[in-house]
Amino acid sequence: MASLTGSAAQPDGEPGLDSLPVFRSLSAETRADLLRNSVVHGAAPGTVLFEQGDVPNFQLIVIAGSVQLFGKSAEGREVLIEVVRAPDLIIPAAVVTGAPYLMEARVPESSRILLIHSDAFRRAVAGDLALAHEMIGSLAQQFRRMVRQIKNLKLRSSTQRAGCYILALSKRQGTLDRAVLPYEKNLIASELGITRESFSRALSALENFGIRVDGQTITILDPKLLAAECKPDPLIDEGEAPDSLGLLRVRA
Repeated sequence: MASLTGSAAQPDGEPGLDSLPVFRSLSAETRADLLRNSVVHGAAPGTVLFEQGDVPNFQLIVIAGSVQLFGKSAEGREVLIEVVRAPDLIIPAAVVTGAPYLMEARVPESSRILLIHSDAFRRAVAGDLALAHEMIGSLAQQFRRMVRQIKNLKLRSSTQRAGCYILALSKRQGTLDRAVLPYEKNLIASELGITRESFSRALSALENFGIRVDGQTITILDPKLLAAECKPDPLIDEGEAPDSLGLLRVRA
C-alpha cells in the first residue's frame, strides 16, 4: 500500500456490506474471518491506493465512489486504463496470484474502500466454494470489460470513440440530452487511447452531428444523429453491472 490515508473504521459498523457480491453468499464462518482481517477506509480525492509494481497486501473493494487505474511506461508516460466503480473488486487477479500490480490505483472522488488482508482473502477463496464462484464471476466480468475496451480502440476512429463515450456517459448519468464529463479531458482522452488534442478535435467534429460543448458539459441536441454517426454497439458499450454474473453463485 503506497499512501492510503483517511478515516478508518471496523467493517462491522459499515452499512451495506452484506449486499456486496463478495459477502452475500458466504458462510458465516468465512464472513467472520474476512471481517476480522478487514478495515474500511475513507479515501479523499487524489489518494494513491497502490503503485504499479507493488505486491498486494490487501484485496481492495470499492464500496462507495470509484478508483482510477493508470498504466505507466518506463519513460514516465501515464494513461488511464480503467475506472473501477462501486461495488467492485480492484484487480483481484493480482491478489489471488500474489503477483505485482500492473497498474497504479488513485481515487478521483471521495470514496470508501474495504481492505481485506490478502492472506485471509486467498485462504477464503481456497476454502469457500461460494467465494471461489464469486471470484470466477468477477474475473470473467473484468476480462470482458478489457475485451470491450480493446474492441473500442481497434475498431473505431477517435471521433466514434468520443461520440460513443458521450452517449454511454449520458445513459449512465440518467439523461439522453446531456453528459457531464466526470474528470479532466486529458484523462478521458487517455482512457479513449487518444491525445488531448485529438479529443478536442473529435468533439469539434461531433458538433456537426448533434452536440454542443460548454466546458465539462456536453449537450446532446440530436441523440439519433449522434448515434447514426458513431454507431454505438451493445457488445462494446453496454458493459455488465458488477453483479450481473450471478449465475455463477452457489445457491442454498
